[in-house]
Amino acid sequence: MIQVNNVSLAFGGRTLYKDVNLKFTKGNCYGIIGANGAGKSTFLKILTGELEPNTGDVFISPGERMSVLQQNQNAYDNETVLDTVLLGHKRLMDLQKEKDALYMKDPFTEEDGIRAGELETEFAELGGWEAESEAKNLLQGLNIKEDMYYSLMKDIDPKIKVKILLAQALFGNPDILVLDEPTNNLDFKTAVWLENFLLDFENTVIIVSHNRHFLNKVCTHICDVDYGQINMFIGNYDFWYQSSQLIARQLKDQNKKAEQRAKELKEFIARFSANAARSKQATSRKKELEKLTINDLRPSSRKYPYIDFRFEQEIGKEVLIVKNLTKKGMFNNLSFNVEKDQKIAFFAQNSAVLTTLFNIITGKEEADSGTVHVGKTITISYLPQDNREFFEGCTLSLVDWLRQFSKDQNETFIRSWLGRMLFTGEENLKPVNVLSGGERVRCMFARMMLKGANLIIMDEPTNHLDLESITSLNTGMQNFRGPLLFTSHDQEIVETVANRIIDIKDENTIIDKQMTYQEYIGQ
Repeated sequence: MIQVNNVSLAFGGRTLYKDVNLKFTKGNCYGIIGANGAGKSTFLKILTGELEPNTGDVFISPGERMSVLQQNQNAYDNETVLDTVLLGHKRLMDLQKEKDALYMKDPFTEEDGIRAGELETEFAELGGWEAESEAKNLLQGLNIKEDMYYSLMKDIDPKIKVKILLAQALFGNPDILVLDEPTNNLDFKTAVWLENFLLDFENTVIIVSHNRHFLNKVCTHICDVDYGQINMFIGNYDFWYQSSQLIARQLKDQNKKAEQRAKELKEFIARFSANAARSKQATSRKKELEKLTINDLRPSSRKYPYIDFRFEQEIGKEVLIVKNLTKKGMFNNLSFNVEKDQKIAFFAQNSAVLTTLFNIITGKEEADSGTVHVGKTITISYLPQDNREFFEGCTLSLVDWLRQFSKDQNETFIRSWLGRMLFTGEENLKPVNVLSGGERVRCMFARMMLKGANLIIMDEPTNHLDLESITSLNTGMQNFRGPLLFTSHDQEIVETVANRIIDIKDENTIIDKQMTYQEYIGQ
């Protein structure tokens, strides 16, 4: 158990949170959510002792071990992969070192024998004899090849290092597990493995993540950093989001009768209570949800961008025909036709393959051979993964930048589109070259919506976005009536948007299936 008592934290003149009181208990998984800059990762640092709050304290039950996902990829460069995982349980490794040193002593005294016995007992109680086998199982589950186990960390690819540090955090059955963005750089298969691991994990888990599918799958509670507080809610991310949106809508309608509002909320709670049967703490969470009252629910203060892609010209019979497309080292004789009702999710082991494919389709690169035919009625709007060409070195204000892509040059009109993307007031006058990554992507969405294209191509559209923007994007992609080609690491988007899968397994192997992602992985 970990308990937060009256914790407050302020930086300069800004208060992140004040008088926070929370209790995290065994058997539950807590997702920490909040707007960018709200202090989610900072709160994890307070929990782990890396940062002292201005007031209050954090209490951990005596004898409980906390394990934290390390963010410094170079911290273990001189250790082997296997030893890096084992170092996740420091006490176990200290025991091993002390035992080894003791058995090498000459002479080996009676006192040494007594001490060795004590060490062996504690080592066995902590699972020392099974430790190496457990570490290897974790690495195998994270799809790390056995021939890497004895390589030094400094020689390992950074994307694989992330997985090894995740294995380190999971190792040794910690009492409290703290994970900051654990699904970053994980492929879908590995992310599912992690989900299943956490579903079977019987201790306390505290997670910061922008992965909504992951939060929905593993979380029993949501801790929302909002209103200068951290409020804990029963249920997963979807329950928190939908209940918050429902209450917000009801508050806007002041004429709605209180009885009707209460009835809607009770029906909503009951519906989610039934759905809780699919979670790992099915019985306990269902009971908690049944006890929930409408007074326990509160709307969020956070705002969501409005993303709605609409096209001006109706789509003709021909949309896009790709025939025998070849790019050396990427794909050979790739062919596919796109129909007007298709939303296609693309997959590849190397993300550069898909970026290259999208660049060829949109005319930014040339293929070695093959053809791309775009229908006469088709206009393409492309969101590249790398958008630097649109912003770097550009000193235009947001208004003047977006004006370049608008038929209507009126400033009020331009500002209305920026307002949809949550840019308001004086903010619209700042130069675009100082925008954050997430702000740049929102500007690109505004540009795409103004274009009104009837074929959309997106290369990792959720990069740099917060949960609110990702949720809005998901809705916009679902509602778009035209064809959509995209690649994304956001599993929720892939599962809820795609009705066709094209998987480029290697240069010569392409799988093309007219089905949802769930159907594809279930084959």
